[in-house]
Amino acid sequence: MVKPVVIVESPTKVKTINKMLGGKYKVLSSMGHLVDLPKSTLGVDLEHEFEPKLIVVRSKQKILTKLKKDTLKSKKIFFATDPDREGEAIGWNLKEHIGKDKEIYRVTFQEITKDAVRKAFENPREFDIQRINAQITRRILDRIVGYKISPLLWRKVGSRLSAGRVQSVALHIIVDRERQIQAFIPKEYWQIAVDLKKEDYPEIVESSLDRIDGEKFELSNEPDTKRITDELKDLTYTVSKISKKQIKRKSRPPVITSTMQQEAFNKLRFNASKTMMLAQQLYEGIEVVDGDPVGLITYMRTDSVNVSKEAIEKVRGFILESYGEKYLPEVPNKFKSKKSAQEAHEAIRPTDVLRKPQHVRAYLDRDQYNLYEIIWNRFVSSQMTPSVSENRRMEIMAGKYLFSASGSTLVFDGFLTLDLESKEEDKTLDFSHYQKDDDLKMIEIKPTQHFTKPPPRFSEASLVKALEEDGIGRPSTYASIIQTLVMRNYVVRDRGYFHATELGCKICDLLVEYFPKIMDVGFTAQMEENLDLIEEGKISRNVLLKEFYIPFKEELEYADANIVKTQNFVDKKCPECDRQMVIKWGRRGKFLSCSGFPECKYAQPYTLGIKCPQEECDGELVKRRSRSGAAFYGCSRYPKCSFVTNTLPDEDSSKEKTSA
Repeated sequence: MVKPVVIVESPTKVKTINKMLGGKYKVLSSMGHLVDLPKSTLGVDLEHEFEPKLIVVRSKQKILTKLKKDTLKSKKIFFATDPDREGEAIGWNLKEHIGKDKEIYRVTFQEITKDAVRKAFENPREFDIQRINAQITRRILDRIVGYKISPLLWRKVGSRLSAGRVQSVALHIIVDRERQIQAFIPKEYWQIAVDLKKEDYPEIVESSLDRIDGEKFELSNEPDTKRITDELKDLTYTVSKISKKQIKRKSRPPVITSTMQQEAFNKLRFNASKTMMLAQQLYEGIEVVDGDPVGLITYMRTDSVNVSKEAIEKVRGFILESYGEKYLPEVPNKFKSKKSAQEAHEAIRPTDVLRKPQHVRAYLDRDQYNLYEIIWNRFVSSQMTPSVSENRRMEIMAGKYLFSASGSTLVFDGFLTLDLESKEEDKTLDFSHYQKDDDLKMIEIKPTQHFTKPPPRFSEASLVKALEEDGIGRPSTYASIIQTLVMRNYVVRDRGYFHATELGCKICDLLVEYFPKIMDVGFTAQMEENLDLIEEGKISRNVLLKEFYIPFKEELEYADANIVKTQNFVDKKCPECDRQMVIKWGRRGKFLSCSGFPECKYAQPYTLGIKCPQEECDGELVKRRSRSGAAFYGCSRYPKCSFVTNTLPDEDSSKEKTSA
């Protein structure tokens, strides 16, 4: 008897699902996209309804041939690719090649467990054409922007540069922050604290100046601060008010793709790509106690905080048994997803809450375990009771000056028993010995000078948060966006934070000037909402593409006609043809090239004008980037000289310049 065929994307899923189906099906892998737009050309017919020209990926032709052979005799094919739009499209495109004259079914599951897989195969469905249309539209939009603007950059700026519909907006966000930091002027301000003590009581209370004559104030210089501190020396300090109140703090929702990436960066310093790779492994299946592989988490590309009724019932039972009634709310906690979230998906959660992190630790590597622990803790804590803190505050009057001292004590930890990220350090102050109208003795007046700080640079976590809040991209795109920006040398990582490079700023400015809509955060966010409307069947794919392409084509033609290719000549001759050298930008940043290119192909690194410290080396230092995007300095004579350093010999005084 010929078995029905199941198609999944990866070999790992083949192994996991094959065991779960008990040999009743033949499970095969497509190894991702087998059919896609061509790499070498646009692949979209702009003159005829934006029809995509899909082809078999050249490197995957042998896989497709084998799939055809393996499915030849089967009458039924089940496509069990991922449950998102991309998974829908992978299966749909493949169906045209191996599904002729066969019964075709689509099955999806949010988690790879026996129950979820069994239910999916008991309730197969047809392909969702509207979801496929939304995914195809996204691919066409991205292809038009990337394949039309990138060649323009090659001609006008430098080779191997790129632009992207979402990538370039993310770059704009980083460059804007870089400009804010560069333009920032620190502002001086002063604060005044006073150490006070009640007679016959040893504890000293540090209080801060809050108001003067009942009004908020600003101290911007030392003379004004000194005038006030001189007045404070001769005043009497009296307790004017003591208050306390309880503060309840609700739990956070379980993680979604963006918050998982943020937590993984903040706690584990994982970049987005590593986090998604580990999550994929946890989703597709890990061999646990009995040796059978099982998915430990639900699908990891999601922007919804929804959780299934069954999962909530199970976690509530677990909380009651493991932590007691105090930690279980009367009714389940509910969380609201952002407006654009795809509510069909669940949040990322453990497939079985009884599978505690410590129970599976022996079967996971360290990184897998740490990520699973984050996901498990956030899910369980999301259905726990609020924490309760007692905030205490004491106000002290000294003439027209109001001082205050405050502290907080955790009374009941609630969800914080697991969500340690939200836990704040207690600042306990015992006010039991103080009463209203008590006189206090001044021990010390402590004025302190401060300066305002510029906005922080984006880390991987804060950039993902900004993209999500602005509605830029979707959960599955964050990691690839960041990876592309680093790879193109538009941004670099420095101790975990992104710096826009000179090239990144140059590309951003050019795109903002000539393609303002593409670079507008609001326009890009609206486009994401329009893609959702296509999936809902509320707008037509071709209508959206026409509305986008007609004005874009005009901008493209204007840019091509008006952007002037700049030749940044330097005072240096080409050693091969004696033409003048010019500065160019490539994938790895600046370099020097012969102005006679392509007739003369001579090129050399763009050096910093600083001699290599190695003895008997006449090379100069060149700024380079590691694979992760971190900056370092190496000798221009590499590999003959292997000198590298993370800091310049005189980094503060050095300025980039070309060697003569």
